Amino acid sequence: MIRQILFYGNYFKKFYDHQNEKTKEKIDFVLNLIANVEMVPEKFLKHLEGTEGLYEIRVKSGSNIFRVFCFFDGGRLVILLNAFQKKSEKTPKKEIVLAEKMKKQYFLEKSKGE
Repeated sequence: MIRQILFYGNYFKKFYDHQNEKTKEKIDFVLNLIANVEMVPEKFLKHLEGTEGLYEIRVKSGSNIFRVFCFFDGGRLVILLNAFQKKSEKTPKKEIVLAEKMKKQYFLEKSKGE
């Protein structure tokens, strides 16, 4: 394994649990790719422009498009944040704002724990 993937809070788990089996398989495929492939294609993992270190994991299942926000903690640890079904071309600003808040909270909690 090249990278370790962790969930922050239960945001991703709640999202994942509500998906059908086909979508879960696609999500699992992409997460496995991120964990085990050195150079992940941008088709599956892309830096979110205008953010500091936020990435979106891109999953397509049938005609549905899903996004999972994440960031790297160090080089090999990927932290999954919120996820949603994408309904339009543009990523909803409120989802980006939520992911940025969660990232800040993660590092705040981490600094208190060290």
